[in-house]
Amino acid sequence: MSATPRGHNVVPKVPPRIHALLARDAKTAVVIRRGPSRCVAVVGWDRTNDEFTVGQWFYGRIYERRCDLSPDGQHLVYFAMNGRWNSEVLGSWTAVSKAPYIKALGLWPKGDCWNGGGLFISNEKFWLNSGLHQHATIHEAPGLEHQSECPWPSHYGGECPGVYYVRLQRGGWRLVDHRLDGAGGGITHFSKRVNDYWSLHKFAHETINNPVGRGCYFDEHSLENDKTQEFIACPDWEWADVDGERMVWASDGVLFAGRPERKGIVGTKELFDFANISYERLKAPY
Repeated sequence: MSATPRGHNVVPKVPPRIHALLARDAKTAVVIRRGPSRCVAVVGWDRTNDEFTVGQWFYGRIYERRCDLSPDGQHLVYFAMNGRWNSEVLGSWTAVSKAPYIKALGLWPKGDCWNGGGLFISNEKFWLNSGLHQHATIHEAPGLEHQSECPWPSHYGGECPGVYYVRLQRGGWRLVDHRLDGAGGGITHFSKRVNDYWSLHKFAHETINNPVGRGCYFDEHSLENDKTQEFIACPDWEWADVDGERMVWASDGVLFAGRPERKGIVGTKELFDFANISYERLKAPY
């Protein structure tokens, strides 16, 4: 048995972090896979056959909670940061690309990490999340129009919740409540009906006391049987949503699917292990 040298702490291995964007009107999705912390892959997901295609890698940070996929799944709006503050893109920027790639069709430098990103209003129009800290413009996206005025009545600040919480509610999640977590942060509770028996609960944390492997914004999940009030805790699920008659979720860098039936989840299967891909320079096909 090997011993840990005195004065050294064992750093737990953190699996890739997973966040998915499901197209509303198409059976496609984009998975944003992060890990190590400054290495991000954007992966296409065909939900008709659960096939996955690595689009492109990015060395930096893509703020997955400020991203969105157009209803037809064709375009991705994302907010990225590489910290090169003297560059043309000012170190952080919002872009629109062809999913699942990140080569910019439209490009708006930001220069800081307030606001940024956006949400699609339709296949041809999106909200550019500028707030008081406006974007510059390098070039517009052909065939797409943007607006800076937020078309949704609720506002949740200038960081990730300002986009993410609106996206959740637009996607069928119901805002239940918001409460303090007792450690200087907050927890916003959302729920979504899965079927006649089950509801999926999402607890979105905003905190600086985040667990190892989670950022200052992270989610926890549980299931509730609406007829029996039975709860199933899902502490390992970092992302989860309803996909037609099944549920899909990410745990320990792996994406799963299963069918919720009266007594619980059945037919659970692994869809893709995101630990099995590594950084590679790839070109967009446009």
